[in-house]
Amino acid sequence: MKPSSGWLVLLWPVSILYSVLSLARSWAYTRGIFRVRKLPGTVISVGNLTAGGTGKTPMVLWIAERLALQGKHAAILTRGYRGTLDANAKDATSNAKATTAGLPQSDEVAILRDRLAGRVQLGVGPDRFKNGETLARHGVDWFVLDDGFQHRKLARDADIVLLDATDPFGGGRTLPSGRLREPVSALRRADLVVITRSVQAPAPALEAVVRRHTRSPIFYAATKFVSVLRVPRLDVALPPADWPCARFLAFCAIGNPPAFFADLRALEFQIAVERSFPDHHVYTLQEAAELEKAAQAAGADALLCTEKDVWNLRHVQFTALPVYCARISFQLPENFWDALQEVIHRRQSGSQP
Repeated sequence: MKPSSGWLVLLWPVSILYSVLSLARSWAYTRGIFRVRKLPGTVISVGNLTAGGTGKTPMVLWIAERLALQGKHAAILTRGYRGTLDANAKDATSNAKATTAGLPQSDEVAILRDRLAGRVQLGVGPDRFKNGETLARHGVDWFVLDDGFQHRKLARDADIVLLDATDPFGGGRTLPSGRLREPVSALRRADLVVITRSVQAPAPALEAVVRRHTRSPIFYAATKFVSVLRVPRLDVALPPADWPCARFLAFCAIGNPPAFFADLRALEFQIAVERSFPDHHVYTLQEAAELEKAAQAAGADALLCTEKDVWNLRHVQFTALPVYCARISFQLPENFWDALQEVIHRRQSGSQP
């Protein structure tokens, strides 16, 4: 739930203090006052400026899958938001047939684990340097740092920053009165800027703002719907020809729900009802029953959520209507990968700070 305008006014002084502290912290890292640790390998950071969804997980997947296709020994380092223990998962050393332990699981981690199917390893937890060291001892030498733009304590060879074209700067204020995690001027640290969801909103004006802070290359990522899968097993796909035919109650618990609903409508899905919940929300039995009831009242044939929601639906059961999830990926221009490789080469050769 967004704060009211009255609360925003009261929180504004706190945002000013937050901005000052954020700038001071960044300055300390840039000047070497705060320690930065380096892993023995190539680190690609994927991050953003705002709290909430900009498409970090699809971008991390895109890079990880590209590295896997090239035969790289790669891993993703992720904190794992509000992770819980999954006894069926393995820790960061499992690829080397070492000890098996509970791996903190979250909705994003579940997506990464299921989509990558062991082709890329996972290091999950707040100490991403320690997890990276463990993985490096088992042969990993490429690391994708998930949500890494503000994680300055770990050195990186490329900084990718995502901006959602529909809400790029979170109201223009830093937390808590806005959604910026640091001032927009932090874009000067970005090596590559990727504007997501540029189909729903014109981007030239946004690009002009970005250019005030960085001359780094700007790319555009389009959302591509890969499949619509039956929940919870995800082993039955709804044929694309049927996507526009059924009526859905669409629901989600992500950082930017309107973007998901807009994506569905752009693909001519018939959305009878929309329901949104706080980001990373874990659904209850009562909420599942209420969703089904609302769907039936609106004449919907099924319910449709994001792939991220599937993990958070694991404790509930739908009985009246089928539930599907939309699996998405990013479409990026081919020269994005070339630009990323060039940034890494310059950084590692010492020709760029």
